[in-house]
Order: sequence, then structure tokens, then C-alpha cells
Amino acid sequence: MIREICKDERFLAQKAEPAGPEDLPIAADLLETLKRHKGGCVGMAANMIGFNKRIIAFDNEGVDMVMFNPEIVKKSGPYQTEEGCLSLAGLRPAKRWKSVKVRWQNEQFQERLKTFSGWTAQIIQHEIDHCEGILI
Repeated sequence: MIREICKDERFLAQKAEPAGPEDLPIAADLLETLKRHKGGCVGMAANMIGFNKRIIAFDNEGVDMVMFNPEIVKKSGPYQTEEGCLSLAGLRPAKRWKSVKVRWQNEQFQERLKTFSGWTAQIIQHEIDHCEGILI
């Protein structure tokens, strides 16, 4: 189901709760909503559609990907950039890392670990910030 984009900064500033198998329908809605906004959006977190759960969906080099309970375990190559967000007005400055190693669970809740770099790493960092309640 395509969901409305949440713009309530008080809600968005909350740290997300861990996700479990019962949250698979939220991930499906997140993917559908991301696809609906493909023209101007490359990633979304569950709180952007009104669910305070640690789930992100993003464009991983042309393939949509979902992560449950993602966390950055290693980062390198800091840089400054500006980012926009469907939930927040305008562009905002952000410190990002060129490379991030991420631990997460897939749709079967199996743990995964992978290093991402470049644009994909930036997208993941933005969405994990949403999970942490960080408003860039």
C-alpha cells in the first residue's frame, strides 16, 4: 500500500524501535511508497511513512533493497554534502562517509554484513539517520 509521507518533525525525531518478522508488511508498504516517489526519492525509512520501526528501503544501484535493523559498524572517508528529503523542506548540510560497512537483517531476518561506497553509501547513511531520529 502506498502511504502518505510523514512530515511531523516530532515523530521523525524519535529513535526507531527494532523491527521483527511481524513488520514485513511495513517493509512492503515502504517499497511500494518508494516506487511511487522514484522520480524524486532514492531511499526511505519506515518513520517517513508513519511507522517507528528500524526499516529502510533504497535504490541499490538500480535494484530496490530493504534492510531491517541496519547499523553502521565501520566508516571511512568523511565529506560534507547537502541533501534533500521528502519529509523535510529544502536542502540541508550533512556529514557523510565515502564508505560504510553495514550490519542488517534481510527479509528472512538473516544477518548480513557488507561495505557500500559512493552514492549508495550516502543514501544508506541518510536513511539510518532517520532510524536514529536525526533530522539533517
